[in-house]
This record gives sequence, C-alpha cells and structure tokens, in this order.
Amino acid sequence: QNEYVDGEFTVYQIKVKNNSLMSKFIRTLKNEETNEAFAVDPGDEGARLIANIEKLGCTLKAILLTHGHADHVGAVVDLKNRFNVPVYINEKEILCMKNDNTVFGKLPECYDFIKDGDELEIAGMKIKCIHTPGHTLGGMCFLIDNELFTGDTLFQGAVGRSDFYGGNHGELINSINEKLMILDKKTNVYPGHGPSSTLMYEAMRNPFLQDDLF
Repeated sequence: QNEYVDGEFTVYQIKVKNNSLMSKFIRTLKNEETNEAFAVDPGDEGARLIANIEKLGCTLKAILLTHGHADHVGAVVDLKNRFNVPVYINEKEILCMKNDNTVFGKLPECYDFIKDGDELEIAGMKIKCIHTPGHTLGGMCFLIDNELFTGDTLFQGAVGRSDFYGGNHGELINSINEKLMILDKKTNVYPGHGPSSTLMYEAMRNPFLQDDLF
C-alpha cells in the first residue's frame, strides 16, 4: 500500500491483481479531520479492500466510479454489501453495461447518477465530476483540490484504448484536451493503471497529445 498526503486528506493506494500489462490500483481517499473516506474504482479483491478500509479505522461514505469496466467495478457489490454506501456513476455507463458483458462488470441494484459539472461533497471533501467520454460513453474523472483521478482516460505517457463498446479515440483526445488539459498544469494525475503523473508532464511528454497541444 502506498499513500500520498495532500493537506487534509490522504490517498491510500493498493495494487490488485490484473491481467493487463499495467498494474491496477484502487484508491481510498481519507479525510484526516473527519476520519471519513470514499473509494474510487474498487475493481477487485473485495475482501482485501474491506480489510484495508477497516484497518484505516475510517468510515466509508461513498464509492465513485470512473467507468463500468469489470476491472474497475469488480468489488463494488462487496463494498456496498459491507458498508451500505451510495455508488456514483454516469448514466451512460449503465447503457454500456446492459449492452455489453464482455468487458463491462455488474453493479448493485441501487446507484446514483452523476454528470459533467456535478460537485459532490463527500467525507468533507469537494469533488468535481468531469465527463470525459472516449474510453467509454460515460467515462468520468474526479478532481479533488489538485488531485485528478482519471480512470482509463489518461495514463502516464498514454491514453485509454477506444476499441471496446462505446469507445471513440477522437472523442477521447477531445475530452482530454478540452476537459483536463485546461486545468492547472501542476495537478497530480492518478490513473486507474500504471504510475501517477502530472498534467504538466502529460502536456510535454504524452505522444498522443502533442499534435493537439503544440
């Protein structure tokens, strides 16, 4: 487990098993003042993740999903059953999950929809919801202060694949340029797979973005 401290909250990160070439991370953000937290993309190893959250001694308040692929939602049912917290996802992902069961996972019966521009306040933290379609129809990124959680939209030196159901490469690049690269370049980037980055690094080094930015 790794952790990153930013002011009043800490990002706890655990690596889980994954068949892809890049490591899959599940992150729990804990408000150190309120001792409350929320999870982003609990994709696998539900029992281990539950034990990790309980070890932190915090109260889980919500689950946020960047998209509905199985490796990002695989432990949602386990966490929902254990902690009985709301699950937030873009409505377009539900359509994808109903129409494709090859890469999309399953959710509990109850969930809450989020859309572009929504601002949530969970565990004493303000979360800006940013709709970034391209990897999937309802892909979302989450911005908390200067920390950006990008799921499979933006990686260090790469972008998400767009050959699955609901994917569109041109739309993905537009989402990154028009929604993410306009943010403060000092913003830290936490992808769903692989190492963390910054928007400055991606603006300078990401080969998928150079033609559009310079």
